[in-house]
Amino acid sequence: MLNLSPVELISRLLTLVIALSLHEYAHARAAASFGDDTPRLAGRLSLNPLRHLDPLGSLMLVVAGFGWAKPVPINPDVIRQRSRAGVMLVSLAGPFTNLLLALLAGLAYRLLPAGAAPGGLGFLSQFLVSFVVLNVMLCVFNLLPVAPLDGEKVLEYLLPEQGQRVLAAARPYGMFILLGLVFVLPMVGVDAFGAVVRAPVQAISRFLLGW
Repeated sequence: MLNLSPVELISRLLTLVIALSLHEYAHARAAASFGDDTPRLAGRLSLNPLRHLDPLGSLMLVVAGFGWAKPVPINPDVIRQRSRAGVMLVSLAGPFTNLLLALLAGLAYRLLPAGAAPGGLGFLSQFLVSFVVLNVMLCVFNLLPVAPLDGEKVLEYLLPEQGQRVLAAARPYGMFILLGLVFVLPMVGVDAFGAVVRAPVQAISRFLLGW
């Protein structure tokens, strides 16, 4: 699949199941901590990957290195009764979980014997590298301030009321903006996605892996 070796493909599939499931579970658990029962009623307060994985988003993660899961339904009004920053914190829970997973995998990679470092990689080494990179990708990608990504809710909290209205007006076009960023602009020689996502992902991943 797109020139992936069997080891790389298995590594991505395992990462997909773990990273996306825990990302969405973190959203659900955070919402529940603010008194919102919506995720539980929707069956999303679960570690079962089948409750969270989106077929297209999962395929994109495997073949393109970025993707998404089914959004966890929440009730913002209930959450805001507990905390004005509640929705932002619920949104940050997913990316923070991916960053934490990447950090733990990076530490595990650094503890591997020197002979298992890049080159003659065993499966574990290859898996940990893939796990770090894809989790960092999920963290950075989801923090883009474009609907329906988590970063849009973070930006909404930080903006004044007038800015929030502008953001709400742009929300229906969020998916088109993302498609343009990822696919259309590179066709005309503008690699904005590389600048705002791939470059930070590479830098953070290399730091966590100690390269």
